[in-house]
Amino acid sequence: MFDIKENLKKLPDSPGVYIHKDKLGQVIYVGKAVSLKNRVRQYFQSPKNMPAKVRAMVSHIEEFEYITTNTEMEALILECTLIKRYMPKYNVLLRDDKTYPYIKITMDEEYPRLVKTRRVEKDGCKYFGPYADAGAVNQMIDLLNNIFVLKRCATRKFPEIIKPCLNYHINQCRGICTGKVSRESYMQDIMHIMDFLNGKTKPLVDMLTEKMLEESELLNFERAAELRD
Repeated sequence: MFDIKENLKKLPDSPGVYIHKDKLGQVIYVGKAVSLKNRVRQYFQSPKNMPAKVRAMVSHIEEFEYITTNTEMEALILECTLIKRYMPKYNVLLRDDKTYPYIKITMDEEYPRLVKTRRVEKDGCKYFGPYADAGAVNQMIDLLNNIFVLKRCATRKFPEIIKPCLNYHINQCRGICTGKVSRESYMQDIMHIMDFLNGKTKPLVDMLTEKMLEESELLNFERAAELRD
């Protein structure tokens, strides 16, 4: 039988994630902590000053587990991942997919785009995340858009005669609307992006290095510097 008092004594003074379970072993709450020892113990002190929701949850806790992390940021990301996996009853504020942003690749479009979203849907698109830092997501999307010069507009079908938008004229889009962009080469870049977002960074770095050298040889030093940066 799980002895809560004895296991509270074993909690480490380090960041991590704690998992509360009920008598059936079901996960009812997942939380993060800068200090697991201090945070988890708070649940088992006097309930007098606790909000009603917390008191209700504590009354159902029969055991808890914890996972230590190296940093508070790692704990935040792990917390989010476990909440998505278990959908605990008492994680009301973190239950839906709007909590943290994802990077979405719109695979339902002939020429996919990169967009930030807070909702994961079963639409055939590719989702990467969740990410704890929304600002970093914006920077990553801008970076990949600039490196690969991707399509940025949401238009799916273009008329035969069309004037490219401003993004094309300032070299921030290849001009998909002109009909002159090979889908095969475009999708190769999308595959590179997916590898990168899956943590396979070396192929992308090697490819960018090769492109940088090519641009240097063509005396396109400005573009070479962009690729280097």
